[in-house]
Amino acid sequence: MEIAIIGGGAAGFFSAIAVKENFPDSKVIIFEKSHQLLSKVKISGGGRCNVTNGCDTIEELSKAYPRGGRELKRAFKIFNNFDTILWFESRGVPLVTQGDNCVFPRSQESQSIIDCLINTSKNLGVIIKTGARINSLKTNDSKLEIIFADEKIQPLLFDKIIVTTGGSPKREELEWLERCGHKIEEPAPSLFSFNMPSEPVKKLMGVVVENTIVSLQGTKLKAVGPLLITHWGMSGPAILKLSSYGAKILKDTGYNFKIGINWVNETNNDTVVEELFRISKTHPAKILSSVRPYSLPIRLWMHLIEKSELSAEKRWGELGKKGINRLMNSLTNDIYAVKGKATFREEFVTCGGISLQSINMNTMESKVCKNLYFAGEVMDIDAITGGFNLQAAWTTGFIAGKLK
Repeated sequence: MEIAIIGGGAAGFFSAIAVKENFPDSKVIIFEKSHQLLSKVKISGGGRCNVTNGCDTIEELSKAYPRGGRELKRAFKIFNNFDTILWFESRGVPLVTQGDNCVFPRSQESQSIIDCLINTSKNLGVIIKTGARINSLKTNDSKLEIIFADEKIQPLLFDKIIVTTGGSPKREELEWLERCGHKIEEPAPSLFSFNMPSEPVKKLMGVVVENTIVSLQGTKLKAVGPLLITHWGMSGPAILKLSSYGAKILKDTGYNFKIGINWVNETNNDTVVEELFRISKTHPAKILSSVRPYSLPIRLWMHLIEKSELSAEKRWGELGKKGINRLMNSLTNDIYAVKGKATFREEFVTCGGISLQSINMNTMESKVCKNLYFAGEVMDIDAITGGFNLQAAWTTGFIAGKLK
C-alpha cells in the first residue's frame, strides 16, 4: 500500500508515523511544498513548543476550540492530551507542565519535538520530499493521482492520501480541494492582538492586569484572563481568546470594532460600588491616587481616574455617589476602539478551511472522495492559545493514520 501525506507540519508527521506504525509494510511519502519542515512547530510557544495542555477532562479540553470542539469530543476519547504526553515521553522527550497547564519539552526547545518527529519518521522508513507543491488531485480507477505544480515532476498514484497542509489564510489555496467536492468554510485570521492607534492607553505599555473580562461590543462574546497593554494597543491571553472566539465576526467588521474591559473581573456592579464606598469611608482624607481599588497597577489606576474625568488629587471622602458611579463604570465597562490587528508573535492561526460537514470525524476520511483523509489545521478546527492547536493536529493525525 502506498500512502501520500501532503504537508510536512505537525499533523503531517504525526499521521505519517501513525500510518507506518499501523501498516509497517506500507510506503509512506511526505510531500512538503517549502524546503522547511515543521516550521510552525519551530516557532510555537515562542520557540519552546507548547506541545499540548494539561487540563484534566475531555470536556474542558474541547471547550478550548471555538470551531470543532463538539466534533473533537469523540476524537479525544481515542487520542487526547494525556496520550500526547505519553507519546512523546515514551519516545525520549520528557515534558513539563506549567502552572497555567501549558505543556513544554523539559529542554524548553522546540527542536526537541522536531528531532523526535523527524527521527521517528526516518527510523520507520517514511520518505520525505520537500519543494513539492501539489497542483491538484484526481481519482484514477481505484487510486488517487497527485499532479504537482512543477510539471517536471511526473504525476504519482497512491492508494490513500492524507492532506495536512495547515491553515490557509487565502481561500484560493483551498480551491484544489474544493474542486474535489469539499465544502470550504471561509478562512479568517485567529489569535491576534488589537491595534488601537487613537487610544491614549498605549502610553501604559508594559502594564499587565492578571484577571480581566474583555467583551466584544454588540455581541455576547467575552473572554477572561490576563491582559497586556502594548505600544500598539492590547494583547495577552484575554485578547487572544476574544480574537479566536470572534474571528469571523471581526473579519466582517474589517477589524474596526469596540471592546469593553472589566478591569476587576467583577460582573456585579453593586459589589464594585460597595467596595468604592468602603474605601471612601475608610480613607476619606486620602486622595484618589493614593488608594488603588482591587490592587490595580498604579499607571492604570491613574489612567482610569483621568478617564472618569476626576482629579487624582480629589479626596475619597469628597467623591459622592456620582463620582463613585463614574469610577465603577471605568472599572467595569471601559470602552476602547480597535482599528486593525497584529499577529501574535509569529504564531498565526487560521479558522475556516475544509468544512467538517465534508469529513467523517470518526476516521478523518473525506465524505466526497474515497481514500482521501484530512488532519490538522486544514480542517475547520482552531483553538485558543495554550497548546490546543497542536493537540488537534496530534489527535486528527493519529486517527487519520489508522486509514479506516
